[in-house]
Amino acid sequence: MYEAKKKNGNVSIIYSADLNGINDSLLMLETKLHHALENNTFELHYQPKITVETGKMEGMEALIRWTDEELGFVPPDQFIPFAEECGLIADIGEWVLTKAAMQAKRWNDQYNTNLRVAVNISPKHLAEQTFVERLQKIIEEVALDPNHLEIEITEMSMMDQNSDLIHKILKLKKMGITISIDDFGTGYSSLSYLKEFPIDALKIDRSFIQNISKEETGVAMVEAIIKIAHALNLAVVAEGVEEERELQILKNYSCEYVQGYYFSKPLNVTDFIHHIEKSLHPQN
Repeated sequence: MYEAKKKNGNVSIIYSADLNGINDSLLMLETKLHHALENNTFELHYQPKITVETGKMEGMEALIRWTDEELGFVPPDQFIPFAEECGLIADIGEWVLTKAAMQAKRWNDQYNTNLRVAVNISPKHLAEQTFVERLQKIIEEVALDPNHLEIEITEMSMMDQNSDLIHKILKLKKMGITISIDDFGTGYSSLSYLKEFPIDALKIDRSFIQNISKEETGVAMVEAIIKIAHALNLAVVAEGVEEERELQILKNYSCEYVQGYYFSKPLNVTDFIHHIEKSLHPQN
């Protein structure tokens, strides 16, 4: 019955003993996620965001990582959807926001910089009624300048254009937080929401960037996205940049910011400190 409900009903599911094994595995995973939260065993890695025009680091994206003693490394695209299903995503999201805010505060104070940390927010976490208030509390407790925080919202989150979501984003903007749409181009939706929501930037999904050095249609798609964004006074961030040619094409079309392995993979805190120091003192 539960398996059928997951598929929105209207289907037949035949019982199999294998389902018991699946449920046991899911229960174990949920238990381990609880323990990871309680024991603070998640980790954040940071990927630099680079200004195309100057080549300097503008900020970084915080990316959660989890290595379990028994399971080993568990990719985010496996445990995040499950955390959404079992109701843990808000707690995990708050953990990420708190750790990322603390780290951004520490680095900006230590190195006298203005790096902005970007955090991707799950649609289910964003839908929490107390999301804005709890985020504001985190910012106040950490003493982070709100201008040093960027909230990334997936394009799918924007579909409904409901008044509650618009109201939340307006509150975040009023606080001074930057708002960007992540994975832009994957939502298959009307673009009318771009006029409705007070957003600052679009992040072009890496699937588009992977094609721009190989296909003319890929270049045309990226050019169109950048033109739409600029027509609406939005900045553009391109994810997944891995080659010089990709960077040059994006520069030709006036893309403002880029991320990707061409510059750096996501780094743990220790390695990212070296990256900051290198960017401040390139001769070293």
